[in-house]
Amino acid sequence: MKKKSKQLLKTVFGYDEFRPLQEEIINRTLEGKDSFVLMPTGGGKSMCFQIPALCMDGITIVVSPLISLMKDQVQALKSNGIKADFFNSSISPEEENAVIDRAMKGELQLLYLSPEKLISVSNTWLRELNIKLVAVDEAHCVSMWGHDFRPEYTQLKNFRNSLPQVPFMALTATADKSARKDIEAQLGLKKSKLFISSFDRKNLSIEVRGQVPKKKKLEEIGRFVSRKKNESGIIYCLSRKNTEEVADYLKADGHSVEFYHAGMNPEEREKVQTDFINDDSKIIVATIAFGMGIDKSNVRWVIHYNLPKNLEGYYQEIGRAGRDGLPSETRLYYNMRDFVLYSQFADGGANSAMQKEKLNRMLQFAEAKSCRRKILLSYFGEHLTEDCGNCDVCDNPPKDFDGTVIAQKALSGIARMGEKEGITMLINVLRGSNNAEVHAGNYFQLKTYGVGKDVSFFDWRDYIIQLANQGLIEIMYSESSALKISPIGWKVLKGEKEIKLTRPVTFEEKKKKTKPVKLVTEGEVNEGLFSELKKLRYSISREENVPAYIIFNDKALRQMASELPVTENEFLAISGVGMNKMQEYGEEFMEVIRKYKSVAKPKKIPTTLTTFHHYKEGLSPKEIAEKRELSITTIYSHFSQLYTEGKKIDLKKFVEKKVVDEVRVAFNELNREPTMKPIYERLEEKVSYGEIRLSLALILKSE
Repeated sequence: MKKKSKQLLKTVFGYDEFRPLQEEIINRTLEGKDSFVLMPTGGGKSMCFQIPALCMDGITIVVSPLISLMKDQVQALKSNGIKADFFNSSISPEEENAVIDRAMKGELQLLYLSPEKLISVSNTWLRELNIKLVAVDEAHCVSMWGHDFRPEYTQLKNFRNSLPQVPFMALTATADKSARKDIEAQLGLKKSKLFISSFDRKNLSIEVRGQVPKKKKLEEIGRFVSRKKNESGIIYCLSRKNTEEVADYLKADGHSVEFYHAGMNPEEREKVQTDFINDDSKIIVATIAFGMGIDKSNVRWVIHYNLPKNLEGYYQEIGRAGRDGLPSETRLYYNMRDFVLYSQFADGGANSAMQKEKLNRMLQFAEAKSCRRKILLSYFGEHLTEDCGNCDVCDNPPKDFDGTVIAQKALSGIARMGEKEGITMLINVLRGSNNAEVHAGNYFQLKTYGVGKDVSFFDWRDYIIQLANQGLIEIMYSESSALKISPIGWKVLKGEKEIKLTRPVTFEEKKKKTKPVKLVTEGEVNEGLFSELKKLRYSISREENVPAYIIFNDKALRQMASELPVTENEFLAISGVGMNKMQEYGEEFMEVIRKYKSVAKPKKIPTTLTTFHHYKEGLSPKEIAEKRELSITTIYSHFSQLYTEGKKIDLKKFVEKKVVDEVRVAFNELNREPTMKPIYERLEEKVSYGEIRLSLALILKSE
């Protein structure tokens, strides 16, 4: 059985190796045991139950609340030659009967059902099936502590109890410790084993922008989208009105964009979603209801127009970008108005205290001055030892300074106004504003009036939020967001304690400093051929009425455009190409590649590859340098570039760990600028340029 699962991975799905934990989960399931799978969006959860389904004689039941995802996954399974179908409210009575008939005859390997449908048929024809495995997807929906509770999920425990000998698998991308325990209990899992995959999606860059006025925000989004021509992206908004406003703004600028929200009729929503999935429209501006059932692999960016309600939802939403593993961008905009609105929504609702606590954690993440990926992963119980290097904070590390005097000015203003005013009023008083509200409160007579006029409104707001994050003040949302001084704040105000603050950085400064993160995932791609392969894929998808990425995802096409396969064996070596897809589409795609090769000019072999060939022959760096009549520093430069591109070169043979550690310290002290000379000088010219280059390659690749 275990050998068969590895064979199926290659012949059916076209992959050489399992992702972390997949094989262990599959083997446990084949032993008839329950499992709880916690994997990030795009982490490969589906494979954990799909391969056991193909190994077993009988049918696998998959419970999912997402109708569009069922359709998507069934289409993908069918494209790989697997017998699968779905049973939910979207199909007609005639179609229902056809699905039931196929299931009863043993013609299906996997059957997807919505929880409502499963409950309604669990005591009828479903009891007659030879069920060998039940997978409960989006399992967090069963928990009151989850962020998307659905009452119908709580009835699944009865179904579980009716199949005591059948292994159950719960799968979710988002569940904190409270929710995990609840899920196990609510589903009645028996001695289940918890599998937690890494939540670190290294290919996603993370950026957060705070307190940006609406007009400027739209302009920034417009510029961002213009840089992403012909790439798919999602913009999430808090309100229906926002989705339409943002979509209209971008449409007026000539972009392929549609909006999506619950106020539209089902037919309109279905068309918008289908057009996006099929690449007929590139951008969707939507409320968070959109995307739950989308397995679209080539979404290249996600923008949050407003602050999300919790980190679970935020993580799941940004996880819809880059599911093919290629570099993708995420950006979050937020302001305090979002926070106040969500707080008001939470008042009086179910689990109000928990919702507010999660909202607070979301705000802390947005206003953080440390590596955002560290904060995000620690929330899910995973800890990075080093900063990620692929978020806005890592790109522009903040610099501390003694902020005691600034803090005392702000705290004094709060105290003198009787701790009953909010952030905006405090800043207006500190900056000496002449507006009517300041005069109405007689605040212009206070000693603190105008003491901070040399500091901009933007900077004051940033400092005050830092004071709140450090626990010097509290924002009392129940009292119109009035600022209150904490015991620690009083100590600072009285001069009994000093504090550090960080200098605010404007977006313009960030743009100047930010270093583009280059994630090399394949060899050199022939962009012209890649474009031709995409056209062919689109044409086939229209003929077969399936999403383009169901045929091949972008990663597979890019690999084809790099490796130029023209035989069946070469084509089967492409990641994601199984036997069924080879037989269905291989010849058409190889024909395009053959035509390209016949007219393409032969390329000169890059100098780095010549060095690599000599390395594989066993030559030392010194011997390669002599043979090629190049300096040893140039050879080391070639090695570092090849290593970054993913070539198998053991750099650790050529540079000592002690040297790498010294370079790492100097690199961090120099604001992580990967330039040779400053690091060379910082190390007192004791480490060669070649060793510095090798060390930087090791440091950056390890992150």
